[in-house]
Amino acid sequence: MQTKALYSGSFDPLTMGHMNIIRRASRLYDEVTVGVIDNPQKKTMFALEERKEMISEAVKDLDNVRVDHFAGLLADYVNSNGYNVVVRGLRGTTDFDYEIQMAQMNARLFNENVETVFLMTDPRYSFISSSMVKEVNSLGGSIEGLVPDEIMKRMSK
Repeated sequence: MQTKALYSGSFDPLTMGHMNIIRRASRLYDEVTVGVIDNPQKKTMFALEERKEMISEAVKDLDNVRVDHFAGLLADYVNSNGYNVVVRGLRGTTDFDYEIQMAQMNARLFNENVETVFLMTDPRYSFISSSMVKEVNSLGGSIEGLVPDEIMKRMSK
């Protein structure tokens, strides 16, 4: 059976922690989609199309990774696109507490044979969050090594 995995998030911006999860998932699954969530209620630094473009640039060397976007329930997107794995990244226990609740709710909504798989972020990146990156950047601090180079260039504009 071919594994078709989805790794979803707002990715505003994509961080090296996200990239770590994407690279590792690309080695585990036949196909990985980075699903950028379009949540109009959330104020983002980058527009949806900009986030998709930046992520596409960052993953261009990964042949089995593509970038898409969706709005609404994760389970609806998963079910209608035939994913059998949903990848979630964990930095620590706070993430786990939130993610386990989401995974249990989604388990009720997913089609049969869809599994949620948790991947721990490499410890080198476990402290990084998109909101922290945006704050450090807005206050003039260096975000080098926290986001892919392409994204760092865009954030510095």
